[in-house]
Amino acid sequence: MNEVAHASASPAAEPPAAAPSPAPGAREREPVEQERRTTPVELLWDLVFVFAITQVTTLLWRDLTWRGFGRAMLVLALVWWAWSAYVWAANAQVADSPTLRACLLISSVAIFITGLSIPHAFGSEATVFAVSYAVVRFLHLALYADASRRGNASWSAIVGFALTVTIGMALLIAGSFATGAVRTGLWVLAAAMDYAGPAWLTRERLRGLQRVAVAHFAERYSLFVIICLGESIVAIGVGALGSQSDRTLTAELVVAVTLGLLITVGMWWTYFEGFAATAEERLREHDDPVLAAADGYSYLHLVIVAGIITFAVGVKVLTRDSVTAPLPDPARLALCGGVALYLIGHAAFALRMVGEVEYEKLGAAVALLVLYALTGGLAAWAVAAAVAVVMAALCAGETDSVREAFSRRRVRERAEDERMAG
Repeated sequence: MNEVAHASASPAAEPPAAAPSPAPGAREREPVEQERRTTPVELLWDLVFVFAITQVTTLLWRDLTWRGFGRAMLVLALVWWAWSAYVWAANAQVADSPTLRACLLISSVAIFITGLSIPHAFGSEATVFAVSYAVVRFLHLALYADASRRGNASWSAIVGFALTVTIGMALLIAGSFATGAVRTGLWVLAAAMDYAGPAWLTRERLRGLQRVAVAHFAERYSLFVIICLGESIVAIGVGALGSQSDRTLTAELVVAVTLGLLITVGMWWTYFEGFAATAEERLREHDDPVLAAADGYSYLHLVIVAGIITFAVGVKVLTRDSVTAPLPDPARLALCGGVALYLIGHAAFALRMVGEVEYEKLGAAVALLVLYALTGGLAAWAVAAAVAVVMAALCAGETDSVREAFSRRRVRERAEDERMAG
């Protein structure tokens, strides 16, 4: 089966994206490699985003209120959308494209400046944040224009969402000169416009955007999940070190750190133990891969990432403060609710890609919210232990399900081989 999924649609839909409409004057199509994988320059680009994600975590940690949560999620949505947009544009490029390398390196500088300004994005450095972010987004459009010139992306689709990007960035920069609720409102509108472009306003055009190099595409999003899980691990360590360099590593703290790591491992397990490969295979076989990839990876993965980042803040407070005292309500909600949000996002991703409702994950998410409501008087480490137990039970159940699914697949493949041989 070809590694590149062809963007085909139903008879009533637009023509398949087998040959995207190139830009005027484009040369003959330069096909993207079928076995395309992540390149070193993309990994370097990811490292810069590690810093930006760390800054989002810091933004929420400094203001662990509903207002702070809203601001952090708004910034996270913008950072995520920039990263995701480059995945799509890079997916339409050949691996050794000099344009790809130049755009990623230049935008790395811009997104690093964006990351530096995140802690004060709603204060004195709003314009620095907005302008540097806009540079990243416009470089993405230039990268896509080059892909269209090479015949690898649809010019009409690019023009469609380029308009919403331009409007969104204008709102973002205009909002940086405002203050308070006006700034926040304009930035929410900017993000909504940017997200709405591919999702609704130009969705039919999006169907014919490009071929999807599935292996590269799925690998890129899996790597971002790893980046966010890594941020959780860093948060555990930073919290455990505390504000004093001579902090004693007590038995209670060791237990709390271990439990935090086990929860992180549980989140990793639920994503990568079988399901990531299943989602990739379903995308490869999908009749409408561009829209499936946009919905499942670009949009629904934001919920997964938001859950991990929220958990990272909760576990940082857990290990930084006294692990034997009750965990404050905001931190406890971040800890339990973050993992629950991650599981809900995972279930939505599975529903879009596989068409199955993952009742186990939804049940675990409900159990975690119940834990938040009932554990206000428990020691912080005990709350972490309860969350770890829920994740362990979920992982155990999913491991059995994966084994059963693998066995069924082996039986089907054996029967198919025998049928072909007969």
